Amino acid sequence: MEKNNTEKMIHDISNYPKTIRIKFQQLFGQEALIIRSPGRINLIGEHTDYNMGFVLPAAINKAIYLGIHLRKDRKISLYSIDYQDDYQTDLDAINRSGKLWPDYILGVVKQIQKNHSLDHGFNIVFGGDIPPGAGLSSSAALECATAYALNSVFNLNLENMALVCLAQAAENEFVGVKCGIMDQFASMFGKKNQLIRLDCRSLEYAYVPFHTENLKIVLFDTRVKHSLASSAYNERREQCEAGVKLIQAVHPEVLSLRDASEEMLLEFVKPVSEIVYNRCNFIVGEIKRLLNSCTDLENKNMQAFGKRMFETHAGLKDLYEVSCQELDLLVDLVKNDPNVIGARMMGGGFGGCTINLVKTEAVDALIKKIGDTYLAKTGTEMLAYVVEIEDGTGIV
Repeated sequence: MEKNNTEKMIHDISNYPKTIRIKFQQLFGQEALIIRSPGRINLIGEHTDYNMGFVLPAAINKAIYLGIHLRKDRKISLYSIDYQDDYQTDLDAINRSGKLWPDYILGVVKQIQKNHSLDHGFNIVFGGDIPPGAGLSSSAALECATAYALNSVFNLNLENMALVCLAQAAENEFVGVKCGIMDQFASMFGKKNQLIRLDCRSLEYAYVPFHTENLKIVLFDTRVKHSLASSAYNERREQCEAGVKLIQAVHPEVLSLRDASEEMLLEFVKPVSEIVYNRCNFIVGEIKRLLNSCTDLENKNMQAFGKRMFETHAGLKDLYEVSCQELDLLVDLVKNDPNVIGARMMGGGFGGCTINLVKTEAVDALIKKIGDTYLAKTGTEMLAYVVEIEDGTGIV
């Protein structure tokens, strides 16, 4: 009976910490330390992170909750509430699991072991309400939760920035995804009702207030992920690097598209390759757009900010070519709606979510209207999430 009650609870966000405590007692007879680590959204600044530009993410009120307690031996025992699956290994034999979900945890352990000797194993139980596959960075949240938890129970005294770098390195080196630093940074450094303007080159950051008194952030989930996604991501990175090389031949001081101007692209890239020019032109324009949008926010000009979101989507669709029919449909459906002040695709592309700024009183009707039309046109049921901007990783 207790197990059924526990499984019922996991669909109630407020009960995740309680669920983990109960499961921890069941499995290990221990009291768990509980860490909450949120997913993230990015308001503007897409594909700018690996071009050493700026991004404007925020942590959200959907999170991974992770319980941890030390063992007396050197064993590691992991349990996922959402997968109802477990994995065991040893501190001295950390290899990829063959299951993927444990690798986000094990990769962090491996990074910590490079500079710290861990003398005890540990038990972990985790679960969360970040929708998988929606582009809200559940993997980064799990990595940050793990790094924060291990830092706490082993008294490693690492700063949050060091934990972010550990988490990113775990994904790059152990999981094998060459992500930028934005996801882990936003998860760790998020602040309620604030966006983070992060310089991806220097890692300097500033909080930008987000005035959404009469607005809600609504995500429309296409529920598709086209197979192009990972190969196209790598190809876009290579095209951006190719553009930088063409400029560097004349301007060696240009180290990334962050340093390039539209004039340089026209002179040195466009005559060689129209496609590479389009990719680079989007990035250079997007970096500028992001900095201008921060001024909009400081001036409380949400209409201007929303207009820039639509411009970003147009660039991602036509110049960077990482959108897809489903994402374009969702943006087109809200483009002329007076209740939507901005919308665009969010994330790597070829599926996932659009992010929309919607007048509060119109949210429910809009979700129904767009959902019905999307279902009629695609045969797929759209999911919608209303999210709020929350604090970053910490102890519950």
